[in-house]
Amino acid sequence: MLPRDLIRNSPERIRRMLELRHTEAPFDRLLEVDAEWRGVVVALEELKARRNAGSKEIGTLYREGRGAEAEAKKAEMAALGDQISSLESTSRNLEAELERLELTLPNLPDDRVPEGAGEADNREERRWGEPRGFDFQVQAHWDLGVALGIVDLERAVTIAGSRFAVLHGAGAALERALISYMLDLHTREHGYTEVMPPALVNAASLEGTGQLPKFVDDLFRVEGTDLFLSPTAEVQLTNLYRGEVLDEAQLPLRLCAFTPCFRAEAGSYGKDVRGLIRLHQFNKVELVQLTRPEASPAALEELTGHAEAVLRGLGLPYRVVSLSTGDLGFSAARTTDLEVWLPGQNAYREISSCSSFGDFQARRAKLRYRPADGGRPRLVHTLNGSGLAVGRTMVAVLENYQRSDGSVVIPEALQPYLQGLEVIERRPE
Repeated sequence: MLPRDLIRNSPERIRRMLELRHTEAPFDRLLEVDAEWRGVVVALEELKARRNAGSKEIGTLYREGRGAEAEAKKAEMAALGDQISSLESTSRNLEAELERLELTLPNLPDDRVPEGAGEADNREERRWGEPRGFDFQVQAHWDLGVALGIVDLERAVTIAGSRFAVLHGAGAALERALISYMLDLHTREHGYTEVMPPALVNAASLEGTGQLPKFVDDLFRVEGTDLFLSPTAEVQLTNLYRGEVLDEAQLPLRLCAFTPCFRAEAGSYGKDVRGLIRLHQFNKVELVQLTRPEASPAALEELTGHAEAVLRGLGLPYRVVSLSTGDLGFSAARTTDLEVWLPGQNAYREISSCSSFGDFQARRAKLRYRPADGGRPRLVHTLNGSGLAVGRTMVAVLENYQRSDGSVVIPEALQPYLQGLEVIERRPE
């Protein structure tokens, strides 16, 4: 959420931000409601001041024996009280609408974000690793996994529907190995504390990180409750301290979690309908940092490096891309995507988005810290990134480590988690 003073004092900056993001929001209505609400607040203060003065005057009139005048004044104050009650109701309704409208405004892009209309305007920053050359026809993971007997998409349709997957045998073990490898790397080498949160989250938590109200159609709601299946552990980890005031000495907080994630993908029909790239349910290891404002730029570089370390450890070629203003997520001020090379698709595909949100989420979640010098509490800065999306990492392993006979070599870093398994062999015909 943006500061209210910024909205009031710099409306043209907000309009320019909406243009840069190529998005719409009811900003004019927000300004109208804010002006009307402030006018009502001023009128209320004036009426309450008159009522207070009138109440004192009534007491004086009674003490002076002027009972008739006192009764008339009481009737006048009663009418004034009715006006105040009516205006208080109007004020509450306007403030509630103002708060709803404020939640529709996206974050301001950082000055370092490249301007552009969308994905085509993203800026490549660097690459790591050389895509492997193959002397045979490479296969996409949806063919490899099925032939190996480790990925079953048809039976997933039977038990759940489209955009779900069942993993068998070495496939399930590989997924579990990837999760353990990522968590061990982040907790033992990168200084994160592992958290195992609930998979269900309430509306207040989703509002705190910005999924609600804008992305309600992308969420799975538990009917008859205030609970939703979490779309990402960003929600749980960022809201872990919602409404609290932390001590500066606690910062930075580095948290990581493996969770299942659930997304309806309402706006992505027809995209990535094959395989494991875009599922309704998938596993992810998430990284979240809570920092002091002045530390957040460096924290984004650090967090991005932690996600990159997973790809480097697995020997997977990737590139680093800065998202343009038109491709930036709703809550993000700045985002760096990691895109892994998938030879089966002959393309780099996103495997992690590492974002800095400034105080945008913290203002929504009322997440602050108390400076060590004893000053007033300040909003923290929040950051998060996938470290990594597990299913997409499995896709990258299968496609990059495939052999001509259809088998897949296990990256050396994962072999200890698979009891030394070195190769996933094609199942007998």
